[in-house]
Amino acid sequence: MGELFEATVSDVFFVVPDSIDDPMQVSGGNRYDQRVRDGLRAEGWAVHMMLVTGRGTGWTARALAALPEGALALVDGLLVSREPQALVAHRSRLRIVVLAHMVAAPADGMVGDGALGDRVLAALRSARRIVATSAWTRSQLLEQDAADPHRIVVAHPGVDPAPATVASSGGGRLLCVAAIAPHKGQDLLLRALAGLADRDGWTCTLVGSLEVDPDFVAALTAVIDAAGLAGRIRFAGVLEPHALSKAYAQADLVVLPSRSESYGMALAEALAHGVPVLATGVGGIPEAIARADAAMIVPPDDAWALRVVLQQWWANPARRDALKAAALEAREAGRRWEDTIAVVASALREAAVEGLRTEAVPS
Repeated sequence: MGELFEATVSDVFFVVPDSIDDPMQVSGGNRYDQRVRDGLRAEGWAVHMMLVTGRGTGWTARALAALPEGALALVDGLLVSREPQALVAHRSRLRIVVLAHMVAAPADGMVGDGALGDRVLAALRSARRIVATSAWTRSQLLEQDAADPHRIVVAHPGVDPAPATVASSGGGRLLCVAAIAPHKGQDLLLRALAGLADRDGWTCTLVGSLEVDPDFVAALTAVIDAAGLAGRIRFAGVLEPHALSKAYAQADLVVLPSRSESYGMALAEALAHGVPVLATGVGGIPEAIARADAAMIVPPDDAWALRVVLQQWWANPARRDALKAAALEAREAGRRWEDTIAVVASALREAAVEGLRTEAVPS
């Protein structure tokens, strides 16, 4: 074994997908990683970025192999799902902390019924610490014995302060912010809206990448065309931060009909703008809602329930006013990114010190 990496505990190698700053691949995970990177640097950490391509295999293993002996590595959980064996191979020479945005990437990190595969579990168990982005994610990891409880901490996403929005008189401006993909449930929302085609005064803007599942986008487009709603439902694609903030400012209600969700950053951001939310009660979504009375929650995979709640929203101005008032008050209750960074930094320091002690013990 070579000499330990000569650095202070403020040095960290952040191993992330190379899409982290790609404006066309905006995601909650990428935005979280950006804030962690920038926040750690602002706190005095020397953050060395290791960008891993999403094309092909072996890239995470190469990135970890390039790190010096004893280095502190913060690894995005998406890469763990893709190449779990890479973490296991370097567990004895690196001080690894995993940043778990979700339990695992469904395509390659999980087996039946959402269970983690043996290789992913082995990779997670090789980490000195796991930083989960919601308590729900932590609970899922603990249920599957991915790590001892004291090794998994929660660093919820924060929100940025935003100006208060002004509601329209009819509450008809709907906004959905999520990658256009089956697990985000936009098909449920469109089915609900198709049943409300004869109601005037509403529009719906779908913000999010159209590249994740083009076939799903095509199916949604067919639903819109069949219902005659092409002029009322719009795909806006990915929006840069200023344009996204403007979209929130022009919304009366943010809808997130996800089938699965580890947190729901769009809901927290909506409330930071003073916009009420309608969402499914899955995963970590309740943790993203700063005030319960600013939200309407429906069961997952239930287009009928979405339609009924939307009908109630439009039929009852007093109810809309109450939700809006609660959402405006929720602006002061949102989590801060400073707290997120403090939790991540603490986990890194603990892993670094623990690693030093472990390496110092003679074999």
